[in-house]
Amino acid sequence: MSTEVLKSKTVTGTVIGSKMDKTISVRIERTVKHPLYGKYIRRSTKVMAHDEINECNEGDVVIIESSRPLSKNKSWRLQKVVSKAQTV
Repeated sequence: MSTEVLKSKTVTGTVIGSKMDKTISVRIERTVKHPLYGKYIRRSTKVMAHDEINECNEGDVVIIESSRPLSKNKSWRLQKVVSKAQTV
């Protein structure tokens, strides 16, 4: 067997929930082309990600990477915070 290093998939998203301990909800938005009309439509996916030190709040833009399953719903890990949300 060869020893290959698998690269983690990284995506950028917006934090939509951070009320759980060490867990954040992230919305990942993408654009897809409609098969018949050709118009581009926004689609989104909501995933749970592991935030070890509870540094994220709602509205932050983050980069998350795929990882092994950490719980029933979590298989993503926070890599870095791109920008913090404006607080009023």
